[in-house]
Amino acid sequence: MSVIASSAAVRLWRGGWSVRIALLVLVGVALLAVAGPALAPQDPLAQNASAALQEPSLAHLLGTDYLGRDVLSRLFAGAPASLISAVAAALIGLVLGAVPGALSAFVPRFAEWFSLRIVDALLALPFILFAIVFAALLGNGLVQATLAIGILVAPGFFRIARAATLRVRDSPYIDAAGYLGASAWWILRRHVWRQVAPNLVVASVSALGGALLAVASLTFLGIGVQPPAPTWGGMLSSDLGYLGQRPWGPLAPALAIIVTVGALNVVADAARDVLGAAAVAPTKRKAVAHV
Repeated sequence: MSVIASSAAVRLWRGGWSVRIALLVLVGVALLAVAGPALAPQDPLAQNASAALQEPSLAHLLGTDYLGRDVLSRLFAGAPASLISAVAAALIGLVLGAVPGALSAFVPRFAEWFSLRIVDALLALPFILFAIVFAALLGNGLVQATLAIGILVAPGFFRIARAATLRVRDSPYIDAAGYLGASAWWILRRHVWRQVAPNLVVASVSALGGALLAVASLTFLGIGVQPPAPTWGGMLSSDLGYLGQRPWGPLAPALAIIVTVGALNVVADAARDVLGAAAVAPTKRKAVAHV
C-alpha cells in the first residue's frame, strides 16, 4: 500500500501545472492552519478607531476594518478556526458515513433498508436550518457547528463507501471468507477496505471544500465563532456592512475561501484520475488462506 501511495503521489504531482499550483496553495493554507496567528504581523484583535477603514499601506498591507484592526493579521489569525473546523467536519463525516456505509452491504436486508432511510432523511434536511437548530439545542460554539457539518456530509461518504463495497461484495474470495465463518467486519478490514479507500480519498478531498464553504456560511451568520474572534466567514460578514466606504473590503476573505476551495477541487479531480487508474486490484490470494 505504501508503494501504491507513493506512486499515486508522484503521478498526482505530474498531473500538470494547475495541479502543482493547487498543491502549493494547499501547502500554504495548511501552514496558515497550523501557524496562522504566529505569522500575523500585528495583533488581530487590537482596535484603533483613528485608523478605521484605511486603504492598503505599508503599515497595513490589506488595510484596516471598521474598528481599525489589521485585515491581513485577522486573515491569518482566522485561518485555523476556518480550516481546522473544515478538516474536523470532513473527518467526522468520514467516520460516521464510510464505516456504516461499507458494513451496510453485509447486514440483513431490513437493517440495510433502515440505514438507507436514515441517509435519505439526512440528505433531505435543509443544511442551514439544521445547523441553526443544532446550535440552538447544544450551544452556539465551533464544536457544535463542526459536528453539525460532519453529520450532514456523512451521507455522501455512506453512499460512496456502500457503492464501492457492493462492487466487490459478490467476488469469489469474499464468498469464500463468508462461507468459512468470517465476520463482516473481518472481511471489510482484510479484503474490502483496499478497494474502498481510493474512492474515500477522493471523496474526502472534495468534502473538505464543501465543509470549508459550510463553515464560512455558518460563521458568516454568526454561528460557531463569535466576534471578536476572527474567521473568514465572519470577516466577510462584517465587511459587507461598509461597502460604501471600503467596497473592496470583502475581497480578501472571499478570495481566501474561493482559492482554497478551488485548489481542493482541482486536487480532488486529479486524485480521481490518478486513483481511478491506480486502484488496488482485488487480492489474488484466496480468502481461504487468510481465514
